[in-house]
Amino acid sequence: MGVTVTQRSKSSPSFQMPAEWYPHRQTWMAWPFDDSMWFGQLAEVRQEYATLVKAISQAEPVQLFVRDEEAAASAASHLASVSGVTLHQRPLDDVWMRDSGPTFLHSEEEGQGSSLVCGNWRFNAWGEKYDWLNDDKVPEYVASILGMERVDINLVMEGGSLEVDGRGLCLTTEQCLLSPNRNPTLAKDDVEVALQHYLGVNQVIWLRQGLEGDHTDGHIDTITRFSHPGVVLTSVTDDTEDPNYDTMLENLEILRTLRLENGDRLAVIELPLPRTKAFLEDGTRLPSTYANFYIANGLVVVPQYDDPHDQKALAIVTKAFPHHRVVGLMSRHIIKGGGSFHCLTQQQPEGGITR
Repeated sequence: MGVTVTQRSKSSPSFQMPAEWYPHRQTWMAWPFDDSMWFGQLAEVRQEYATLVKAISQAEPVQLFVRDEEAAASAASHLASVSGVTLHQRPLDDVWMRDSGPTFLHSEEEGQGSSLVCGNWRFNAWGEKYDWLNDDKVPEYVASILGMERVDINLVMEGGSLEVDGRGLCLTTEQCLLSPNRNPTLAKDDVEVALQHYLGVNQVIWLRQGLEGDHTDGHIDTITRFSHPGVVLTSVTDDTEDPNYDTMLENLEILRTLRLENGDRLAVIELPLPRTKAFLEDGTRLPSTYANFYIANGLVVVPQYDDPHDQKALAIVTKAFPHHRVVGLMSRHIIKGGGSFHCLTQQQPEGGITR
């Protein structure tokens, strides 16, 4: 089916992607740059971003890529009083580490034991929408810095399109994974087999579509997330005039009626979308969502938009994560780049050997 993996021996290793709440060694991020990417609001984006880095660094170390000397100086200035942040200067095209960064996988090979490897999907900037050649090298950067094995996967994929519960379930969307600008020669069954192999899952749950205005073609991490094995928070809106209304309702019904392979049903928690619709000056709608939260060690950071639904959403996420400290941080300017906190971060689970 055209999907290959770099093997370490004649035996075939088995892989598993840990759930995001699995203990982390650290978080990988990249400092924002290029004012044009942020529609003239780079300064404001960097302020919000610095607040995010500070919050995460209190829970676990942060490894921060900077594109050039200017970005390095800016990051150093904004984070001067913050400990636990390490800078790495590398060429970059963008900052969405969830999508361009590696998917860390537990790998077990017969007779060799278990290790952590950098899963290196191919990256093409969400279907060749933007420049991507530097960002496609990010897993190589990370593996080199860590001295960690890299597993090359001949499949175009972004981390934001995948959500796992660590117990055999994977959530994704047909809109994204079956789009012709990624893996046009692969059928749905081919993609599903690859996900089962590389993520260590036994059931892939396919939702239909993502949010209006999402340039990623419907990433799952902007709409539906696991909080525990078999428990999902999924975005909804009660605004029947919103184009997202029917889409989110269809996804909700899929989740509610789905039977898992063991016969159980998912526990489904409804998470409201922001009340206010946000747009760029050219009329493009922004995919504002509370589902794009990031889970760090003992911490969940939730995007806020100065919206009437901010506190309601924060309370729902807080209840869903009773053993984590849940914090709401502003993402009013960050969202103008098309994503939020989960899109900007990539967790490195515990395990493996790092320098």
